[in-house]
Amino acid sequence: MRTAPILGIETYLASPTKRWGTCGLVCNQASTFGPAYRSTAKALQEVLGSELRLLFTPQHGYFGTEQDNMIESAHGTHEETGLPIFSLYSHTRQPPQEALQGIDTILFDLPIVGCRVYTYKYTLAECLRAAKQGGKKLVVFDRPNPVGGRYIEGPSLTPTRFSFVGQFSIPMRHGLSMGEFARFCNQEIQADLEVIPLQGWDFKPFHSSMPWTWTSPNLPTLESVALYPGLVLLEGVNLSEGRGTTMPFQLAGAPYIPSATAYVEQLRQYFPSKGLVMRPMEFLPTFNKWKGQACRGVQFHVVQPEVEFPAFALGLCVLKAAIDLAGDAVEWKQPPYEYEYVHAPLDLIVGLEDSPKKVATLNLDDPIWTQGQSTYLHQVESALLYPRELKPLYISSF
Repeated sequence: MRTAPILGIETYLASPTKRWGTCGLVCNQASTFGPAYRSTAKALQEVLGSELRLLFTPQHGYFGTEQDNMIESAHGTHEETGLPIFSLYSHTRQPPQEALQGIDTILFDLPIVGCRVYTYKYTLAECLRAAKQGGKKLVVFDRPNPVGGRYIEGPSLTPTRFSFVGQFSIPMRHGLSMGEFARFCNQEIQADLEVIPLQGWDFKPFHSSMPWTWTSPNLPTLESVALYPGLVLLEGVNLSEGRGTTMPFQLAGAPYIPSATAYVEQLRQYFPSKGLVMRPMEFLPTFNKWKGQACRGVQFHVVQPEVEFPAFALGLCVLKAAIDLAGDAVEWKQPPYEYEYVHAPLDLIVGLEDSPKKVATLNLDDPIWTQGQSTYLHQVESALLYPRELKPLYISSF
């Protein structure tokens, strides 16, 4: 039977002798540990006392109350600790130097999702840049990757499509823990970085081995997390990804899909259902895309959690099947997307130029979908904290 790994924050608190001077902590309500879901902020305050001066929070706010992209969070006060909260998704996404006055070290304990476009990694990168600029230290309490640490998937982001959902040329599914990602991007930034490592990570997806605390309001379950590296592509198109329902990133559909049954049948032509059940479904979003309109589409059930299916390839197939059935009714969303006002949102998500055209003429054997993977695997090797062989995950071998 699998056992949960020991998190970096648990390793530190088991023997909290090390000190880093005065500190600010990057965290949110998902920064918890242990079967009692203890709060990292409260636990560190009990150990560090007045040395812990303030909290920083990422996108969605401390409690994950903000639903969508480019909805900024206000500063505030953390009720449990009484510490001030500085939002890193407001007028700035990097800790300004004035906020770091009186702070020697930035502590970082945020859960990772394992997908290139999730912004918490870039909050970490911005904290590394601020630490480098201000001569501060940054300490990451490491956490595992919930979609696993054995495989990568998707093209590495082309530099012409960098944005706040992609600042480095990494694949959609990157296979790193949060601490390893910090080491990877710090190869460029060169800040004073320390990682408190995990213990006992087996590199498999979480599923039942660890409790899940939602990192943001539309990733409420590990099932949605497993599907997210593919269904996040729907944010770049007028196809609902289930926002506004109780199953975000577990549904796909739109009012213009003529038949849910036909949609699932078409999707199965492209994507094998190994590890997944795909069944026809209708749903009614209460907000976001197609609010108040019945959407015909598909519900995805992860029925074999041990099967690491190629989620990014699934997302491509979901889009292609919709184009096959609905043609020009499928529309690509226009900018802005995550503070990028020029390029198509789908380009920023997929990571390639002219991605709508590439999806419309989808060929999963085209090497464009594995672009840059070999370079990434070479670059990331020195950043790995836990020895293993990262491998590409192909639909052809799934």
